[in-house]
Amino acid sequence: MNEYKTVHKEAYNEFTEKRSRFIGYACPVKTVDEANAFISRIKQKHWDAKHNVYAYILKDGGIKRYSDDGEPQGTAGIPVLDVLEKSQTVDVCVVVTRYFGGILLGGGGLVRAYSHGAKIALDAGEIITMSLCSEMKAECDYTLYGKITPIIAANGGKITDTQFTDKVEVYYTIVGKTEEKLSSAIFEATNGKVMPQRLGEKFSAV
Repeated sequence: MNEYKTVHKEAYNEFTEKRSRFIGYACPVKTVDEANAFISRIKQKHWDAKHNVYAYILKDGGIKRYSDDGEPQGTAGIPVLDVLEKSQTVDVCVVVTRYFGGILLGGGGLVRAYSHGAKIALDAGEIITMSLCSEMKAECDYTLYGKITPIIAANGGKITDTQFTDKVEVYYTIVGKTEEKLSSAIFEATNGKVMPQRLGEKFSAV
């Protein structure tokens, strides 16, 4: 897997359906413990709510879990999980809190409400694409520093750190498939004086 979708940040949104208040929360998580901690925090925050329905999907291991939290089976947790699956997001946990308004929504109404709660939560958390990027270092003297940085930016690289000592060390990330093109551009622009070094790889938002 060279890329995947997740949410950028923890966020929430809410709506009212037939006097029932639904609050959808989304949070980026990477482990079962992180997901459970987020779920527990929302449950504590809304201890007086009728239901705190959740679902989450983790990239590592393909773990998928959900809970109806007292709603009729199949009307809450599965619809939330279904929204995550259809949006192709992973490493994300969604909790949809419901304060019952006294009017029954019926099975179909619950499915639609919890699906909508999950969708607005994901929208609030901002779905982003994480791509496998190479972590690079370009070492040069001060006269070449001004040439390197514009080339990195023009080729889609993202500078993460710059260290100034007797030389300049520019650290950047670049989507793996364009690493060679960028390295060649730097090499040519510096007349063969600078050849970037690959340090490793990690997933980064692009």
